[in-house]
Amino acid sequence: MTASSSIDARLGVVSYLNTLPLIDGLDRARGVEIVAAVPSSLAGLLAAGATDLSLCSVIDQQRSEVPLELVPVGQIGCDGPTWTVRLFSNRPLSEIETVGCDVDSHTSIALLRILLQEQYGLKPRFEPFDASGPVREDWPDAVLLIGDKVVRSGPGTDTHPHQLDLGEAWRELTGLPFVFASWFRRADAAGEELERARRLAVLVDHARRRNRHRIATIAKRHAPSHGWEIGQAIEYLGTRLCYECTPRSIEAIRTFLEAASKVSDPGERRPPLRIAADVMASA
Repeated sequence: MTASSSIDARLGVVSYLNTLPLIDGLDRARGVEIVAAVPSSLAGLLAAGATDLSLCSVIDQQRSEVPLELVPVGQIGCDGPTWTVRLFSNRPLSEIETVGCDVDSHTSIALLRILLQEQYGLKPRFEPFDASGPVREDWPDAVLLIGDKVVRSGPGTDTHPHQLDLGEAWRELTGLPFVFASWFRRADAAGEELERARRLAVLVDHARRRNRHRIATIAKRHAPSHGWEIGQAIEYLGTRLCYECTPRSIEAIRTFLEAASKVSDPGERRPPLRIAADVMASA
């Protein structure tokens, strides 16, 4: 941050367990304000200038009224089962007519739309569903959940025996990993705003590289408060998720955005994926 900057660098994050390997320790970084929100809100905060760098759902780059660009210093992705993006159904998936969709994520809804159409020839109705709050019993016949609530309070196999892990299904469909969220900044950032975004990019890159050696420590410290067993959290953070943004990640994002455009409304905006040219992740 330059000496003339009058505000902290503002980092938009989600509060799920899976975000901690990207950000653990940054709450103690000088001159950094952590802005926590659900994934579906972060692109809007970034576009509004309320954050300088945000961990956005990748589909929201195409929907933002303000051009955004990907900063390749970290992501939340998987190369197979992810455990925390899951469709639950009380009937065979081929018979689904309506899906209650967790309002916390946009990318997961777009991914499910692709998978159901490609694998089952289905175009069900997608209805918003607020899955927050305590354990509940009034689940829809089919419901898409994301985040810690999948493990903590999702429907059981006794009522919803037909389930689909979206990361695993995407891998089977395309042979590619899947990226749910990545760091983004405003494409028109300039001056102090751009400098804050660049500073944050360095900080989150360093945090990711440091924390990949601290997965067990992070899990032991934070898993219980997120509703996870420690051993399960270590496997989830350490082997199920992919945090490094690689050329294969970019290929996967482009493939997903192309597939999403084919099943979206014809009038939806489809700007190309923009990638920051002045930032490169460290090895």
